[in-house]
Amino acid sequence: MTAEALNGPFRHAVGRALSLLMAVPLSLVLLIHPASMLDANGHYSHGLLMLIMWGVAGGFVHGVGFEPRAMAWRVVFHPLLAWALMALGYGMWLTARQWL
Repeated sequence: MTAEALNGPFRHAVGRALSLLMAVPLSLVLLIHPASMLDANGHYSHGLLMLIMWGVAGGFVHGVGFEPRAMAWRVVFHPLLAWALMALGYGMWLTARQWL
C-alpha cells in the first residue's frame, strides 16, 4: 500500500477542521489554566502531558495543511495518532481533580 492510499482520506477539509477543533481548545487549556490537568494528588503527570502536547502539535500540523515529506515525520504527525493523543488529553482534563 502506498503513502498516498494511506493519507488520502485525511486530506479532506473535514478532517483538517477536526484536527484544529481538537487542538485549539486543548492548547488553550494547557497555556491558560494548566492547573486543570493536575491529578488527585495535586501533581502533573509529565509523561502524559508530553504525549498530549505531541498530539496537539500533530493536530496543528495536520489542521493547517502541512504535509511532511519524510516518512518518519509523516508517522510522528499522523492525524490518527494526534487524534488519539488529544482524546487522551481530553479524557485527562475531564477526569481531573478540579472538575469533581
